Amino acid sequence: MTATTNGSPGAANLRAAPAGDPSEPTIAADDILAVARQAAERSVEHLLGRQDEQGWWKGDLATNVTMDAEDLLLRQFLGIQDPDTVTAAARFIRGEQLGDGTWNTFYEGPPDLSATIEAYVALRLAGDRPDDPHMIRAAGWVREQGGIAESRVFTRIWLALFGWWKWDDLPELPPELMFFPKWVPLNIYDFGCWARQTIVPLTIVSAMRPVRPAPFPLDELHTDPANPAPSRSIAPAASWDGVFQRLDKALHLYHRVAPRKLRRIAMNTAARWIIERQENDGCWGGIQPPAVYSVIALHLLGYDLDHPVMRAGLESLDRFTVWREDGARMVEACQSPVWDTCLATIALADAGVSPDHPALVRAADWMLGEEIVRPGDWAVRKPRLAPGGWAFEFHNSNYPDIDDTAEVVLALRRVRHPDPARLEAAIERGVLWNLGMQSRNGAWGAFDADNTSPLPNRLPFCDFGEVIDPPSADVTGHVVEMLAVEGRAQHPSTRRGIEWLLAEQEASGAWFGRWGVNYIYGTGSVVPALIAAGVPSAHPAVQRAVEWLKSVQNDDGGWGEDLRSYREEKWIGHGSSTASQTAWALLALLAAGEQGSRSVERGVAWLAETQQADGSWDEPHFTGTGFPWDFSINYHLYRQVFPLTALGRYVYGDPFATAAGIGAGKGA
Repeated sequence: MTATTNGSPGAANLRAAPAGDPSEPTIAADDILAVARQAAERSVEHLLGRQDEQGWWKGDLATNVTMDAEDLLLRQFLGIQDPDTVTAAARFIRGEQLGDGTWNTFYEGPPDLSATIEAYVALRLAGDRPDDPHMIRAAGWVREQGGIAESRVFTRIWLALFGWWKWDDLPELPPELMFFPKWVPLNIYDFGCWARQTIVPLTIVSAMRPVRPAPFPLDELHTDPANPAPSRSIAPAASWDGVFQRLDKALHLYHRVAPRKLRRIAMNTAARWIIERQENDGCWGGIQPPAVYSVIALHLLGYDLDHPVMRAGLESLDRFTVWREDGARMVEACQSPVWDTCLATIALADAGVSPDHPALVRAADWMLGEEIVRPGDWAVRKPRLAPGGWAFEFHNSNYPDIDDTAEVVLALRRVRHPDPARLEAAIERGVLWNLGMQSRNGAWGAFDADNTSPLPNRLPFCDFGEVIDPPSADVTGHVVEMLAVEGRAQHPSTRRGIEWLLAEQEASGAWFGRWGVNYIYGTGSVVPALIAAGVPSAHPAVQRAVEWLKSVQNDDGGWGEDLRSYREEKWIGHGSSTASQTAWALLALLAAGEQGSRSVERGVAWLAETQQADGSWDEPHFTGTGFPWDFSINYHLYRQVFPLTALGRYVYGDPFATAAGIGAGKGA
């Protein structure tokens, strides 16, 4: 095997592996430390150069073309299309089309029916003709898959807005849901925050059932245009599916007889709820879908486009766009500056950047200014808990999240700030808020405590991904690590978190990754946490994790895991090597004391060899998760921050390692 240097700093030290033994690194063992140090230095330079003058970092957040298609559909619905936007969005959507005419939802993933339908309709709006070759291929594939009738509910809602689908053939979502108190099943706080923010405006849309004139028919997307919504069999009444299907039929009947006054009060209640949660920059929750549906809902209730709420909402959507050099326009589903900034701070500090470096101080200043010190929706379940967390986005004061708060605390702890009292006070508030957000089972979810009702996922309406926020191993691992660094390893909450993590380990030795792909992410999050909290590296759980990571290492020395691992067991731990996933595996192995192992040296060598001339890494594969399988994310900064963290810990060790000899770097 011949190494590919890509202009990496260790090119002079590369050598071929012994013939027939792909398990050997392509860099001589004596040279790996020097190459790792050089790669880290170049990565530091690259990352420092990407910092905004205000102190934050933000990489692009790429998802799939449904964001772009729905943006065009929204503009069509509101009557605010402009030629430049349409042209740029269409250029991006066409550029993402696969050779067979379809669109997928992640790099090298299989075609997706809903994404293909929405992209096709968007291109029709942009002027592409149904008899164009690329459109013929797309429509033919859609029909082969069963047509529009087999698409997800959200796709059919968008089509219903223009009469391309009947509202009667969609699941019902009544606004009277707003009247349910928090102790009643299926109240809005039983849903995860992202679903809650989307469902509330959609109750208004579902009640009003608007239809704008369709600019063209879509017969070519039906298997039988005369019968676009063929009847489906009903599940047995004794099954959960059967219960909720019958409930949906009852709700459709209620829609016809709902008292007008009660319905109007319900919709106005939903509207107040929406407006109260609009952020200062005009968005809702810092994510695109709730903003889109909130704008539609309020417009239906009579808010004109010049109303301050509407104007701010539309302006916020424009800030979710990335204009590319080729003139294409990509819409981000979300923006991740807090997350990117805390991870970049950790990476730079662990790679030897001085804790009082101006870049780190600026980053800390910016993060301190982003602390959320007022209650949000989380306080519905935790009314006596004092605020003190961080969100993911620029503006999202209603929904700080537990994961960001843990990582921000870990980042701030690495900075020597000129106002230590301010820093310490913010850290203490964050620690106490995270402790207070622990779920009853001892673990942590992302946004809420004990958001575990199984009922929301059963609703026929909810086929668009995960709609609840149960505790996960990756978030719990990050919180446990943070609490250990803060000297609370023996705190009862930390010990309960550790017990939950140990019980959640898979038989293989891995942990499931809820917010990153997948078992490599989960394992890379949990093992460093266990070690930081004092679990010895010889513990059977740690050793099982180490052996699993070694067993799934690729022949090229890296690690990768395809998103299909969320659905197909054969993909677990398997996929093309990526910079971020290789780094996650290395972080776990390094924490477990494997610095001198062949697996670690091969992984470090792979990172050094694949580094580009400017100190960065390329990573087209999606390694982030919104909803497992249903919504995937390519965080463009993951490929920079995680490899640098891994290289830094290989060279210098973990700055907060607790056990003697554990986490000591090769060059420390």
